[in-house]
Amino acid sequence: MKAAVVSSFDSAPRYAEFAAPVPVGPHDLVVDVIASGLHPRVRSQADGTHYTSTDTLPLVPGVDGVGRGADGLLRYFILADTTVGAMAEQTVIDTRRSIVLPEECDPIAIAAAVNPAMSAWVALRQRIEFRAGQQVLVLGATGNAGRMAVQVAKLFGAQQIIAAGRNAEQLAALPALGATDTVLLDGDAGRLGRAAADVDVVIDYIWGQPTTTAMVAVITDRADRAKPLTWIEIGSVAGPTASIPSAALRAARLEIVGSGQGSVSTHEILAELPALAQEITKGTFDIAARPTPLSDVERAWAETARTTERIVLTP
Repeated sequence: MKAAVVSSFDSAPRYAEFAAPVPVGPHDLVVDVIASGLHPRVRSQADGTHYTSTDTLPLVPGVDGVGRGADGLLRYFILADTTVGAMAEQTVIDTRRSIVLPEECDPIAIAAAVNPAMSAWVALRQRIEFRAGQQVLVLGATGNAGRMAVQVAKLFGAQQIIAAGRNAEQLAALPALGATDTVLLDGDAGRLGRAAADVDVVIDYIWGQPTTTAMVAVITDRADRAKPLTWIEIGSVAGPTASIPSAALRAARLEIVGSGQGSVSTHEILAELPALAQEITKGTFDIAARPTPLSDVERAWAETARTTERIVLTP
């Protein structure tokens, strides 16, 4: 079969032949892949930098997608750690790690939106006790996942949503999606601190030094430092480590939690998927998706750095 094949962690996948998947377990099902999103998680899988990487090559990347098996059902699936990912004409799924989709859904929208939307959705549902009426800061709101996080927070009833990011043009579009305030991360930490001083929850896709700067700014301007502040670390586009000043933990009622593979179980993720897929199918979210033929995978890989759209590969 044809697939996107990673033969070296130093280069993009290539469209090439790969052995067809073979079901092994009683719950395995070979599916024809219809759509698979090129998420940052997939890029880190393909370059060997994700914390789950086993350095095994060759591999087919792709952690989730939409496909149809011999049973005729349309499914959204999440793959376990595997070298036979979703960016292929076929893959093998564990049906227990999938949900059946309505036939009227748009597979491109599902493949584009579930992964980025799920990051904030699962964080607010499974990692903390989020309540309607709370205030949220989204750090990295101009990325695809951050853009979805603004919409998820709105859906869950956030009273205030402060969107912070580095792309002024993308920031300008976020009030229409639910942001009540926007902050350009251009070095003016004081502006961020003043805007987000009273937030209850921070959804952080940035980490690194920008998180350190933002955390200090928010806590410095906080009028009531005894008010709980939950900082959810989801992504690390600015760096894998952040220096957290000890004073930040002593001077405020700050709790830092992570949300991702491992801290949230597959069972917990799957429990949230039907409701999320339903909202996507209803058209609740504004989804920026770009379908691209699997045969153009090398070009698609290069374009991810130049587009804010979520590229979806279609075999």
